[in-house]
Amino acid sequence: MLPLQPRTIATHALISVAFNAVLAACITLAGFHGFWDNMVYSQLIGFSIFIMVDGGRFLLSRSGYPGKFPMMLLVLASVLAGYFGGSAVGDMVLGNAPLHGMERAPQTMVGFLLMSLAAGGFGAYYFTSREQLARARLAHEEAQRHVAEAQLKLLQTQLEPHMLFNTLANLRALIDTNPAQATHMLDRMVAYLRATLGASRASLHPLEAEFERLRDYLELMAVRMGPRLRFTLDLPSDLRQTPVPPLLLQPIVENAIKHGLEPKREGGTIHVRAERQGNALNLDVVDNGMGASALAAVTVATASPQAGGFGLQQVRERLLALYGPAATMGLSRAEGGGTRVFITIPLSGQAA
Repeated sequence: MLPLQPRTIATHALISVAFNAVLAACITLAGFHGFWDNMVYSQLIGFSIFIMVDGGRFLLSRSGYPGKFPMMLLVLASVLAGYFGGSAVGDMVLGNAPLHGMERAPQTMVGFLLMSLAAGGFGAYYFTSREQLARARLAHEEAQRHVAEAQLKLLQTQLEPHMLFNTLANLRALIDTNPAQATHMLDRMVAYLRATLGASRASLHPLEAEFERLRDYLELMAVRMGPRLRFTLDLPSDLRQTPVPPLLLQPIVENAIKHGLEPKREGGTIHVRAERQGNALNLDVVDNGMGASALAAVTVATASPQAGGFGLQQVRERLLALYGPAATMGLSRAEGGGTRVFITIPLSGQAA
């Protein structure tokens, strides 16, 4: 439910006061009485109707919309009560006889009553529609967050068991042959798992944490591949605290190792870098492995779902859920061979 905030109530009241003032001016221009009299009646009648309609709909339903027919009855009752109650108070303020207008010009007063009914119905429709749209927008954003979180969980269940089983198998072999290297590998695995546990509880984390997690992962892979794997991580100091989705780059790096460097006899190098370009954050993962077919830069909303396999598909779908078409992801051949995967996300208007 969208809570009715004091700011929202104040906004509704100001809109009502402004509308009543415009209505008083129009009535005056039409030749009915003086502007001051019209303003007093218009504000008292209009504000009375506003209070009863806007307050009554929230008394009838926590969502502010009790349904079509209850809303119609509420508007009708509020307009009748507000019109006659506001008119009576206006008569007292201006020193007129109670409901003297009904005696002097009943047809005109009936016309004003019908006009009040139309204005009350329009106001109720306007405010209710705005709140329903706001609730729908919040529900959509919440659903997008849930989608992104579910995709993160799915990605973790796909990536981590494979990596952990390989790491444990390597640890078992190293314990007897190279205890020091086994200890180093175990330390990296502990650091990696600690970072993974923390990242799984947040929708965003600092880019620095993402790079630290990458370093732990690549150190683990370096123990397994030995000198066949070399890597560099380039993160400018001014981008360290930039919030990004967790597990954003690891699927890309793992994809580069699995499909680019491991099949290559001599292995190769992975270079991960971040840079600011205007109001956007650019992230590049470049390897000099086996290479991939070129895919031009596209928005995540229009990229082929099959492009890059499961890991890249999940990254693309998470970016789409969090940033919409403002995010870009692409896959292309790197200069001198290998593959480049690049991501661009907005620095302003971060994901919620």
